[in-house]
Order: sequence, then C-alpha cells, then structure tokens
Amino acid sequence: MRVFVTGATGFIGSTLVEDLIDAGHEVIGLTRSEAGAQALAAAGAEPHRGSLDDLESLRRGAARADGVVHLAFNHDFSTYMANCEDDRRVIEALGSALAGSDRPLLVTSGAAMAAVQGRPATEEDPPAPATAIPRAASEEAAEALAARGVNAGVVRLPQVHDTRKQGLVTYAIEVARATGVSAYVGDGANRWPAAHRVDTARLYRLALERAEPGARYHAVAEEGVAMRDIAEALGSRLGLPTRSIAPEEAPAHFGWLGMFAGSDSTASSALTRRWLDWRPTGPTLIADLERLELAEA
Repeated sequence: MRVFVTGATGFIGSTLVEDLIDAGHEVIGLTRSEAGAQALAAAGAEPHRGSLDDLESLRRGAARADGVVHLAFNHDFSTYMANCEDDRRVIEALGSALAGSDRPLLVTSGAAMAAVQGRPATEEDPPAPATAIPRAASEEAAEALAARGVNAGVVRLPQVHDTRKQGLVTYAIEVARATGVSAYVGDGANRWPAAHRVDTARLYRLALERAEPGARYHAVAEEGVAMRDIAEALGSRLGLPTRSIAPEEAPAHFGWLGMFAGSDSTASSALTRRWLDWRPTGPTLIADLERLELAEA
C-alpha cells in the first residue's frame, strides 16, 4: 500500500513512517521544509512538499495514495478553536481526493472527545459537538465524509509519551519549571489515559490495514493515570515540591493548560484491542516520566 502521511516528521508520524516501511508499505510524507524532506528520504519515504495551509498540496498527496493517515495538527493553543476548524477543512480536502474509492482515510482525534460521565469512554461513544469540545470538529469532518461514502475512520489519542515528550504532560513540565512547583488540581484523583509512542504508531498501521469504514479506535494503553501520580513523578524527576491547588487557581497557575488540568477523561480500548489484535507493550507514562530526558531549562 502507498500511504500518504501528514505529520510524517512529527513525534508519532516519524515512528509511523518507520513502522509502515518495516511492514512493507510505501510512504509519501508531507513536509514543509528541506530538513523534513531529507529526514523522510533518509527513512526510506518519499517527501511531498506542502503544508496544512495549502489544501491543493494535500489533495495532490492524497490522490497519489492507496490510503491516508492524517496526523498533523497546529498545537498553538492560543488559537485552539481556529486550529480545530482549520483541521476540519484539511480533512475535507483529503477526503475529496479519495471520494468514489474505498481508499481509507484515518483522522486523528482525542480520547476526551466522548464526553461521558462515571465510566471510561468507549469507541462506540459518539463525540461531543464541536461547540462544546472544539477538537471534535475533526470527528465531525470524518463523519461527514463517511456519510458521502468516503472510507473515513478516526483514531482517538490519549497522552502519547516516551522519555522526551508526553502530550499535555509536556506542557505541565514547562509550567512546573516556570513556577517551581509540580501542581495538581484538588485531590489529583482526576485521570488522563496514556499510551507509548511506538504502540500508538503500530495502532495506526493496523487500523489502516483493516480499513473499516466509519470505525473509531482508541489508542489507549492505560485507561487513566491519576494527575497526582503524574505531578509527583514530575516533582521527583525535576527536584521540585508537589502540591495541590484549588480549581479556581488552575487558570492562573497553568495558563491555557488550566482548561485540561482538572479534567477526568478515562477511556477504554477493549474494542480496539479485539478488532485490531492490538497489544500495547511499551512503558507506562509514569515509567517514562521517571526516566524523563531533561532539556536545559
């Protein structure tokens, strides 16, 4: 299969490119830069120059492929709502190049998109509307494509981690170093799901090979890791004190991360594991935080 990957030089994407090639697939990787093109070529992939702002470049890449994995996203949270709507347009552009075929498109979303209370979210739980959770725009776009006959599916991500990056936890590290304290909200019992980077990349490949129209998959190895445990692991590794802050303090302490710091968003991957025979084997989030590779402050 020839696979067009957006975000091909990114944290998950670079690992997915390796996994796809090792499994015998060809990869066309989207890149904006010469450095990215060189990295993709060195990995055995074909560079495709373009960007998320250039929708025609996305259509050309998708048109040349037997399947598409869309991983790229603008993570500037100061323009988060606009970025989510931009992602909707990107997905529509990619899907337009696949219309009239059974070539699969995998779209990226978040494990917190299914707003359920009192239990872990499952793959069968629909997303909340984008008016409530902006990132759900990506799933809405995939659903709209599926309704038009495009073979579109969704992978919901938790906090994807290794010893260098950990999703939203990476920003919590920045806050801890800036404030001198590793904080959690309230009693810290709220939880975030997690999965290792290598396990996550493998799931994308398995989902692409299955190519099930309208499917939703949860790339979740751990249903939920308590925020207090995360804060304590960070505090220990960074040599900083750990303390609780009141919910009303969270916006001032965490900045934009405050909207997530106190959220409880557990998610199950029981169906994904059964459908794809996916068996995550990577280290836990806490294990990676305990071996955190520290950059200069």
